Amino acid sequence: MTQAASVWLVLVVAMIAANLPFLNERLFLLGPRLHPKAFAWRLLELVVYALATWALGIALEGSIGQRAPQDWEFFAAGACLFLTLASPGFVWRYLRRRHAPTQHD
Repeated sequence: MTQAASVWLVLVVAMIAANLPFLNERLFLLGPRLHPKAFAWRLLELVVYALATWALGIALEGSIGQRAPQDWEFFAAGACLFLTLASPGFVWRYLRRRHAPTQHD
């Protein structure tokens, strides 16, 4: 896999993983259905998916060649990027207007 393909793969996986906690009611996609799922569960899923995406990035970087050293700035920027990628799911789950059901007599 080329370096450019690896970067795009990590970005696509990050976009999907960042929105998964907000788009379903199951715990980690396979667990029991919680309705409504608490915000704390969504945050925990977001952290776990971010770590899984980070691990994928490390694995792909290692398969291309030697890993570059990263300091705290890299991880802070990565966390901010992951939260930014999660914004569509957050907006859809919490900020979207829901229409009141109409009553038919």
